[in-house]
Amino acid sequence: MTACTKISAGSKSCYAERLALRLQAMGNHRYRQGFRITLHEDVIDLPRTWKRSRRVFVNSMSDLFHRDVPLWLIRRVFQTMKECPQHTFQMLTKRSDRVQQLSAKLPWPPNVWMGVSVEDSRVLHRIDDLRGVPAAVRFLSCEPLIGSLAGIDLRGIHWVIVGGESGPHSRPMQIEWVREIFRACRKQKVPFFFKQWGGVRKDLTGRELRGRTYDEMPRQKAA
Repeated sequence: MTACTKISAGSKSCYAERLALRLQAMGNHRYRQGFRITLHEDVIDLPRTWKRSRRVFVNSMSDLFHRDVPLWLIRRVFQTMKECPQHTFQMLTKRSDRVQQLSAKLPWPPNVWMGVSVEDSRVLHRIDDLRGVPAAVRFLSCEPLIGSLAGIDLRGIHWVIVGGESGPHSRPMQIEWVREIFRACRKQKVPFFFKQWGGVRKDLTGRELRGRTYDEMPRQKAA
C-alpha cells in the first residue's frame, strides 16, 4: 500500500507525503491518488521472486496497520514474510494499539521485526503496546526526535534508532535528548543506532555522536 494519514506530531513533516506528491507529478502509476490510501496487492508476493536474501523495510511509504488496511491483507503480508525466511522484514507503525489488537491473529516468524515510532513523551504508550507483541525483535524509531524521552523504559525492547528531522521546515533536535536515550540504552543494554542529526541539509550535519558513529544492531532475535 501507499500513503497514510497523520496521527501525531511526528507526522507533521512526513517525508512520504512529500515524495508521494512528487511521484504523482512525475506520472508514477502507483501514486495516481497522490497521498491517499491505495492498496497494491500485486506486490505482496514480490519477495518470493528475489534470489538473494534482503533486509526489507515493509511499507516504507505507508503504515500496514492503518485502520483502512483490512485484516485479510495484513495476513497476506505476514504469510509472505513467514514463507520467505531468507529475508528479514522490518515493519514500523505509529498505530501501536492496532498492532497489539491484531497480534494474536498473525503469525510472528523470527525474521519479522516490529517497531513503533516514538517521537516525544506524548506517545510513550506505544512502547507499552509493543511490549505485548510477540515479535522476535521489537524496536523503537525515535525519529524524528522532537522532544525529551528522559527516563525511557526499554524493558522488552531489542533495538533503538534515533534521528533528527530533515527536509524543509525540519524541527531541531537537542543534543541532550539524544544523550538521554543513549544513556538509557547503555544502562539497559539495548543496541543503539544513531541515524542523523537532520536539518534542512542533513548531509552537512552528519551522524556522529560523541565523536563517532553508532550503527549497532540487535545482537540476536530474542523471543
